[in-house]
Amino acid sequence: MPAMAKNIVVVSGGLGVPSTSRMLGDQLGEAARSALAERGLEAQVAAIELRDYAADIANNMVTGYAAPRLAGMIAQVTAADAVVIVGPVFSASISGLVKSFLDVLDPKSLDGMPVLVAATGGSARHSLVLDYAMRPVLAYLRAAVVPTGVFASAEDWGGDTGGGALADRVARAGRELALAVEGAAPARPGTGALESLPFEQLLANIRPAS
Repeated sequence: MPAMAKNIVVVSGGLGVPSTSRMLGDQLGEAARSALAERGLEAQVAAIELRDYAADIANNMVTGYAAPRLAGMIAQVTAADAVVIVGPVFSASISGLVKSFLDVLDPKSLDGMPVLVAATGGSARHSLVLDYAMRPVLAYLRAAVVPTGVFASAEDWGGDTGGGALADRVARAGRELALAVEGAAPARPGTGALESLPFEQLLANIRPAS
């Protein structure tokens, strides 16, 4: 019986059309798909652009309720075998849209999930965003972030040297994500909805320190 295809979801926080974040995400998703194919594993890649859900994400932040369309997108992300998260750098940090999306996720929803982080910006000076802004958030969510993060600056999209260097980083990160998917446990912990207990029950559960 053939193995089921792996699902890789690329989450892009780019705002423009076309978006360099989406372009980079597509390259990373394809690199991971190709690396899995080399190992005899079929994979499907789906792309999600957060700008299409910006209003729903903002409403979720305020109300604590995910509209059906946003809830469906979140379910698609959290049910994936691997996720690529890529967004632009704004004010020397991760974009607010990407951060807000991560904020509305259940804290357990990415537990053990293989994740590849990537970002785009005008200058390579912003590449530390990967390590100082994106990785800490995903570490809190207990995602299994692969070692190589990919940052693409304006220079990476033009010129023979820049493009080749970017292609090498993309290929390496794709291989790492494929290895993480191949070695991942078949099922991750469930992410059921959080239950709000009555205040009296919460008080009853408090035990004095011994």
